[in-house]
Amino acid sequence: MQNTIKSKIAFVGNGLHSGNPVRMTVQPAPADHGIVFRRTDVSADRGFIPARWDHVVQSPLCTLLTNAQGVSISTVEHIMAALAGCGVHNALIELRGNEVPIMDGSAKPFVQAILTAGVAPLGAPLVAIEILKPIEVRAGAAVARLAPAPGLSIDFTIDFADPAIGRQSKVLNLANGAFLRELSDSRTFCRQSDVDDMRSRGLALGGTYLNAVVVDGAKVLSPGGLRHGDEAVRHKMLDALGDLMLAGAPVLGRYTGVRAGHAMTNRLLRAVFADPEAYRRVVCTPSMATLLPGAGISKADLLSAA
Repeated sequence: MQNTIKSKIAFVGNGLHSGNPVRMTVQPAPADHGIVFRRTDVSADRGFIPARWDHVVQSPLCTLLTNAQGVSISTVEHIMAALAGCGVHNALIELRGNEVPIMDGSAKPFVQAILTAGVAPLGAPLVAIEILKPIEVRAGAAVARLAPAPGLSIDFTIDFADPAIGRQSKVLNLANGAFLRELSDSRTFCRQSDVDDMRSRGLALGGTYLNAVVVDGAKVLSPGGLRHGDEAVRHKMLDALGDLMLAGAPVLGRYTGVRAGHAMTNRLLRAVFADPEAYRRVVCTPSMATLLPGAGISKADLLSAA
């Protein structure tokens, strides 16, 4: 069945790139509404932006959505991952400004608030996107691939020259609260040299050592160090789930990413939807639904994400 949240949730934080303060609310929505953003700082007829793959525009540092009127919202990947991981399929997300608050750089604050508010069934069937054949996109050494699988799993590999990150790989089946326990608290990461470059270009103005893992060679500069030894690859998996959520429905398939990022995952979704033989929309049976992110979540998972 489709789900929404039981009550409105409010978040206050800063935009990662603008540095501007942001207040964002996530509100319940009816069945078949999907996830939709609404900019409250523009006229009502221009402010709605569907959270969908065909509204993504190229942005090297985050996932950026835009509508037909040219109104955009950026850095949507963490809230989208949290909604997917909590099994929320319908919500209206309102904010004044063009960027989702970065919070602590992970999906954890969103997950905690969603599960505290509660997830409400809507009594309408849930449709998923079943991958029928392997589809792959490449760009140099980067690869993103979707292949048939009964549920959703992510297999990710990264490789950085910095010893603090290095080469990391992880495979995870995302059913039964795995996202909450394993990925939700992993923060975005970057190198100090990247921070300096972005700041020189007027970007990352809201970034701090407290909402990102910043490394310099073998050093982790953020206070407290890493939350996981492989926090970097876990965060890339978190991002991938958020970007896959832009399919407009849960995906049944195995996602493989090698040095992939937001743009690669969006290219992959475009390749899937361009090939009618690559996928089909299926009504989830109760047994199929147990294989999706958000299925089988419990208070124990909430405590693990705390």
